[in-house]
Amino acid sequence: MKIFRGFKHPGLAPECAVTIGNFDGVHRGHQAMLALLSAEAAQRGIPTCVLTFEPHPRDFFAEKFKKPELAPARVGTLRDKLSQLKLCGVDQVVVLPFNAALASQSPEAFIQDVLVQGLGAQYILVGDDFRFGAQRAGDYAMLDAAGRQQGFDVARMNSYEVHGERVSSTTVRAALAAGDMAAAAQMLGHPYTISGHVVHGRKLGRQLAESAPGASDGFRTLNLRFNHWKPAASGIFAVLVHGLDAQPLRGVANLGIRPSLDPNDVNGGRVLLETHCLDWPAALGGEGAYGKIIRVELLHKLHDELKYDSLAALTAGIAQDCDDARAFFATYTETRRQTTRDRI
Repeated sequence: MKIFRGFKHPGLAPECAVTIGNFDGVHRGHQAMLALLSAEAAQRGIPTCVLTFEPHPRDFFAEKFKKPELAPARVGTLRDKLSQLKLCGVDQVVVLPFNAALASQSPEAFIQDVLVQGLGAQYILVGDDFRFGAQRAGDYAMLDAAGRQQGFDVARMNSYEVHGERVSSTTVRAALAAGDMAAAAQMLGHPYTISGHVVHGRKLGRQLAESAPGASDGFRTLNLRFNHWKPAASGIFAVLVHGLDAQPLRGVANLGIRPSLDPNDVNGGRVLLETHCLDWPAALGGEGAYGKIIRVELLHKLHDELKYDSLAALTAGIAQDCDDARAFFATYTETRRQTTRDRI
């Protein structure tokens, strides 16, 4: 899969089949749309293209109007979105910076400058609620009329439902906010996942060694930065870690801002996913995970983030979380995991 920042690149295919959207989470509705896009592209002998935006348009307007409540909680990072699009067989992705110029662009100019001249769109597939251009003035009817005039095909796909409920990024966010990881997995088609490079943290886990009976290295954590200030999920989770061993490693993870720590720590108060593996692979040694790309599946929420008043209380809290995670995994089976792996 080829990835482009903007559409002024010689490597872009001269003609393509395009779908447009934020694709936050790449849920089953997105997957169904991408499957249809691939089928239509194959009939025409042209590659598929996803046109997406970074930042999210609502993030842009939240910053512009100084109203953070306008920004949607983010299901996935850009890395995870691109990874999921690749798994769906997309040929190329154009990440369009959403800025003041794009926000003020008329629908007519967006069609001509971006879709026709920029991407060479021969087929365009959109959702049933698709709007575009300044003030969201463009709609399917306008796009279809332009296609009739300029020679490209336009189609729209109805909402995708699971058990009678419309699947959307909004409903996935709601499930994650409620800690309903099973519902989120049902809508995503797989367990909720965050991936990235393991980065250095405050090394606090090592300071807890003296307070952690039976754990000579304390509670060592794998730290991933979640590059958005407002994740859709937060709290403490039982997780599976992929990428460090031949088999996934069971663990317990904290996704959030770590309220028991100094906000001016080495990670600058940013959102982190901090994962402690219940059984650390001896072959990795103490420093062997840094820089590796791992994938963490958040399977079950244990509780919201808590603020502890001392290292001793924090140590006891983490130890209890580990016990609760082990209890969860005692009843967790591969058959149960497989029920969520029904990607389109």
